Amino acid sequence: MSVGAPRGLASSGQKPIAEILHPLSATEEPLSATVNVGGDKEAWLANGTPVETSSPASVSSLFNRLQLDDDLEDVRDPYASSTETRDLFVTVDDPKKHVSTMETYITYRVSTKTTRIEFDLPDYCVRRRYQDFDWLRMKLEDSQPTHLIPPLPEKFVMKGVVDRFSEDFVETRMKALDKFLKRVADHPVLSFNPHLNAFLSAKDLNKRQGLALLTKVGESVKHVAGGYKLRARPPEFCAMGDYLDTFNQKLGTIDRIAQRILKEQSEYLTELREYGTVYSSWAGSEEELRRPLEGVAGCVMTCCGALEEQSDKMSQDLLPVIREYVLYIESMKNVLRKRDQSQAEYEGRLEAAILRKQEDRTPMPVEVEKCQDKVECFNADLKADWERWQSNKRQDFKQLLTGMADKNINHYEKCQAAWESLITLLQDKQTEDKTSETN
Repeated sequence: MSVGAPRGLASSGQKPIAEILHPLSATEEPLSATVNVGGDKEAWLANGTPVETSSPASVSSLFNRLQLDDDLEDVRDPYASSTETRDLFVTVDDPKKHVSTMETYITYRVSTKTTRIEFDLPDYCVRRRYQDFDWLRMKLEDSQPTHLIPPLPEKFVMKGVVDRFSEDFVETRMKALDKFLKRVADHPVLSFNPHLNAFLSAKDLNKRQGLALLTKVGESVKHVAGGYKLRARPPEFCAMGDYLDTFNQKLGTIDRIAQRILKEQSEYLTELREYGTVYSSWAGSEEELRRPLEGVAGCVMTCCGALEEQSDKMSQDLLPVIREYVLYIESMKNVLRKRDQSQAEYEGRLEAAILRKQEDRTPMPVEVEKCQDKVECFNADLKADWERWQSNKRQDFKQLLTGMADKNINHYEKCQAAWESLITLLQDKQTEDKTSETN
């Protein structure tokens, strides 16, 4: 039953929702919708046209989106701006340790270059600690509930690392924070959030401005939707949920196997070093075989160095990407749950309004129309962010797997070159022995 034409939202040049295609279809068409977080905090669509329902997509078809063929070179992120058109550049670097009587913590330099009129200056340089990034993400979630917020690295949990002030831990976290901030700065909606402006430019953040809005909105949704069970999630969002469950399972399996491989490589490396030392000590007591034995010891130590480098690259490159996307999945599921709550609120209010209208023929309340608009806005924003996320994922995993292939080739080339040099040494030794016997 139609509720009536929804109200309009001030447009930012984005497409009407009627023109937005299904994000899981083959067409790479940009999706977008605007969320108004000011004023009465209600979200409106660019026009009053309802969302068209698309055909569902299977989980297997979604996994086929992750292709590593050459044709991916032509796949472009519909939201990615070129260097010429981007107007906000951010960098996180230069970690510093601060020790006080109360606590010890790490700060990072956040550098910003921009031409946006929302900023008073073209360049900023501030120092932020992890809890400041956490504050920013919380504020983005509060003020942009319909959008996917990039995840932050875990605060304490990082497998294989005990000391959170160690150089490796700090370096890994710095890279993750830099990626988080770059993803936010490249987002067509999140990058204009006033809390991001404050994070990048303010000398001191006022982090005590709380969650009053979120609390009120959350309580309102729970109050209305608490006793109402969602009829059915639309097919395209069911497909998203199924894909996320399957993708999460695959990433979890890869993470567990990678952890085992690293552990076994570490144990093998210890044995390999001891193995090379034996040849070195043997060469000291065997003059006739000294050169060949030293050659074997050198080959083993070269292989040790190559294996150690391979393990470090795997720990620094593969695992952080896997963990980031596991956290990304949780963020996406959280947005899906919020969307379901919004739909349940709309359906509950609509049924109540229909009953009242049948009894006393009262007009449809404005609140029902607003709820419908919020659901449609949720759908459009979620589809747009889903498509953007899929594009980023394809690029990230193609880069990751290509790098893994190069590093493995490099590892085996070093080992092969070392053992080939030993063969040359042994052949020269054999020639010298023959010459000596002849003489």
